[in-house]
Amino acid sequence: MKLGLYSQSIVLSLASLAAAPVFSQEPVKGVANPEALFTDQSAKLNTNKQAALHIMKDLLQCNHWDEADKWLTARYIQHNPNVASGRDAVVKFFGSRPKTPTCDRLITPIVAVLADGDWVTVVIPREYKDSKDPSKTYTSTWFDMWRFVDGKADEHWDPATKP
Repeated sequence: MKLGLYSQSIVLSLASLAAAPVFSQEPVKGVANPEALFTDQSAKLNTNKQAALHIMKDLLQCNHWDEADKWLTARYIQHNPNVASGRDAVVKFFGSRPKTPTCDRLITPIVAVLADGDWVTVVIPREYKDSKDPSKTYTSTWFDMWRFVDGKADEHWDPATKP
């Protein structure tokens, strides 16, 4: 009896694998109102999420790096291998980009914003070229994670690799 049930479960498992599309994926998409994700009922988490929103919108999207001292500590520890630590180094790295004239709302697609204690993680959809067929693209996720001290980002992580 055990062998029969075991054999049946293997057959069913293999049949379900055969029915599933190979290399199929649902596209990763941002939410309709990304700024709504940057709020929280907890005052501390709300402060940190709002600071993350300003980093995403004012600094990364609109390139208002002259405002970096509002959102980043002076020692800003950077774990991205392409950018040095320190607020001044980050401003130097990004600061030459032209400012966006209007910066009313966040237009960067956002999948989720997670906050716990001093930590905020922002999950972003990202499009990549298919290495097997460069005429095609697929989506996956990127993240930015910050540790906050007194409402300013003091440390940053992302999955960046060296070029």
